[in-house]
Amino acid sequence: MPKSIWIINDYAGSIYHGMEFRNYYIARELVKKGHKVYIISASFMHLFKKLPEVKDEYTFENIDGIEYIWIKVPHYKSSTDKKRVLKWFVFFKKLYSLPTHKMQNPDFVVVSPMAPFHILPGYRFAKKFGAKLIYEVKDIWPLSLMELGGYSKNHPFIMFMQWFANFAYKKSDLTISALSNSYEYMKDYGLKKERFKFIPNGISLQDMKNIKPLNEKTKKELPKDKFLVGYTGTIGIANALDNFIRAGKFLKDTDINLVLIGDGKERTKLQNLAKELNLNNITFIDPIPKDEVQSALKEFDACYIGLQKKRIFTFGVSPNKLYDYLYSAKPIVYAINDKNSIIDRANCGISVDVEDPKSIADGILWLYEMDQKQREQMGKSAKEYVLNHHSFESIADKFIKTLEEL
Repeated sequence: MPKSIWIINDYAGSIYHGMEFRNYYIARELVKKGHKVYIISASFMHLFKKLPEVKDEYTFENIDGIEYIWIKVPHYKSSTDKKRVLKWFVFFKKLYSLPTHKMQNPDFVVVSPMAPFHILPGYRFAKKFGAKLIYEVKDIWPLSLMELGGYSKNHPFIMFMQWFANFAYKKSDLTISALSNSYEYMKDYGLKKERFKFIPNGISLQDMKNIKPLNEKTKKELPKDKFLVGYTGTIGIANALDNFIRAGKFLKDTDINLVLIGDGKERTKLQNLAKELNLNNITFIDPIPKDEVQSALKEFDACYIGLQKKRIFTFGVSPNKLYDYLYSAKPIVYAINDKNSIIDRANCGISVDVEDPKSIADGILWLYEMDQKQREQMGKSAKEYVLNHHSFESIADKFIKTLEEL
């Protein structure tokens, strides 16, 4: 029986606007199965590549069968801009005046935010319409701010935010997380085991049918006749790319080149680090469109992914780029302190110590010196694994089945 599902996330984008993509991909598959899905998002987010056209305080737009409602919010400059917090609370306040009379009453209200504040209006909607309330966690807040931003658990704003998260764990009918081990954290804040479900991230097979060739500018910038170990995506502090650069010192006498495609707050700092170390085996390339990423990955011999060695990442990781890497059928250098590593499960790469440049370099050399057929077999295992376990088509099936079981 078709369901009406409201998804509240002020960071929800689409393939036309930019990150985040998870809500869009799941919603698109649910619409194909006959469900009515609303995504309630904000008119501005710092990772959007294209801003939605917003004329009113609440702008309705149908995107691939999904009913988006864009709530007008203030703009801000970056992820660290204090106006970002203002945006959270403007969105929060305007949720209470959402034009629900223009919407189909929900069977499920899914609150899928970055910061947990929007659980309160979500709870109100669920009570008003007799809907089930689902809290979806893609990143554990406020733990992320504490570990990556250096805030104390006793900071008033952190304590304030934790209250909302605790409310979500206790009041939601179900907490869904894209992080495999996150229940181990959430149970200490009131979540019962029977009200937790792990549903991972993945890839869209439909999008993989629409891959575009790599643009000529980027193709020309890629080093020729080198063994390329590549990174694509945001160049931010959490990605721990400084030691990836430092690993280049141990690879200077080889024909290995480290390639970073993307942009972010850490890019200039990393470029300066490469210059200070006098490394000529590091290549920085500007961001490319999402539909060209697979074409870029095909140019690599191996892919690199890393995250800081923080407690937060022991509860699970689910970066989008990891599934892109797996689909590209390339072996992966995995610099993440992850107890439940996909790399081990799929046998498709090597785990290294993100805090040790020599360990990263040794992992790269291990792949470099390996027989090409062995690397190809690793890549084949990676692709088979992501197709079998992480297509958004199958994830959407698991998502709606989980909701219906409520």
